[in-house]
Amino acid sequence: MITRMSDPVPARAEIVVDLAAVRHNVRILKDLVSVDGPVQLMAVVKADGYGHGMVEVAAAARDAGADWLGVATIEEALALRAAGDHGPLLCWLSAPGDDFAAAVAAGIEVTAYSVAELEEVAAAGPARVQLKVDTGLSRGGAPRAEWERLFSAAADLERQGRITVTGIWSHFAASDEPAHPANGAQEAAFREALALADAAGLDPDVTHLANSAAAILRPSSHFDLVRCGIAVYGLDPAPGASPRLGLRPAMTVRARLVMSKAIRGGDGVSYGHTWHAPEDSTVGVVPVGYGDGIPRAAGNTAHVWVDDSQRPVRGRVCMDQLVVELHGELPPTGTEVVLFGPGDLGEPTAQDWAEAVDTISYEIVTRVGGRLVRRHVDSEADTEADTEADTDFSSATGDGRTTR
Repeated sequence: MITRMSDPVPARAEIVVDLAAVRHNVRILKDLVSVDGPVQLMAVVKADGYGHGMVEVAAAARDAGADWLGVATIEEALALRAAGDHGPLLCWLSAPGDDFAAAVAAGIEVTAYSVAELEEVAAAGPARVQLKVDTGLSRGGAPRAEWERLFSAAADLERQGRITVTGIWSHFAASDEPAHPANGAQEAAFREALALADAAGLDPDVTHLANSAAAILRPSSHFDLVRCGIAVYGLDPAPGASPRLGLRPAMTVRARLVMSKAIRGGDGVSYGHTWHAPEDSTVGVVPVGYGDGIPRAAGNTAHVWVDDSQRPVRGRVCMDQLVVELHGELPPTGTEVVLFGPGDLGEPTAQDWAEAVDTISYEIVTRVGGRLVRRHVDSEADTEADTEADTDFSSATGDGRTTR
């Protein structure tokens, strides 16, 4: 869905998020992972919903049947509770001095990587805790040498009534590469961790390892629950490897041309004149730049959509604007420019932009924002979504602006 400029829009540029696409994607993913038996689905809404709006996306995901929500920080989890979400909610990234007491009081499940962190959580009061083990990512989670000590300490604290261990989990390093040997090694390590936890007397409600790519490509890793992040937003977690599932990208970024003009052959464009017109042509000025999260590296590599055609970005992306070649045409001021969208009409997608600047679609959608206005729509209802009216969430971003 490309939202046209005939819709009410700001004068400059906006992010449009279709909440119907989020619901659609959650339903597809939940059906996919439940083919061989019931598997719970966590919708990961950290980093402001990957740039899509955490509160609004969370409500849409819950509406579509997401059993859990997942975020990185306690602050994100508390914001969801303040917005009215009361369902199962896990956070997993804490720092010394974080407010575990507030999390425990709000019914948020927190994650412990170490015995010291586990004791800090237990000191905050009877807490629901999940234990994360490092099975090969070498990032967060207890290293193999600490597993038995962590499980023993957790079992002791559980017997004392100070915590309840509700989950054990880990995270893949290379699930977007199905043939990577780390996948099998990590799954085997995770099963070893579960056996050790069982031997220590732990009986968690859920065990989980799979992220979006593994949810799609590695059924053996589904366990009790899968954590889907980028796929919830309709983007492919493993380009070139994933089957066609019918996921729908939820985000469109669009703007208006503020100027179009003729240039002569040989004229340089933008800072440093990294591109010169090979012949007489026309260019347009789009009022977004790296101050709005548009990658500076997109100069001379990415494309936008103007007048039903893809147009190349020419010259360097500036802080507040970029220039596109219009191939001799002079569209009027105010003409719609789609930087990326679902791709239904041929417009570039977030994946196209990712490939243009040698990154991943996660970064493209998560970093865009800055001064752009964010607007949520519901293509199923064909009306702008009223978050307060349609959900239990009561503190959506009322001014429509991206929060960072």
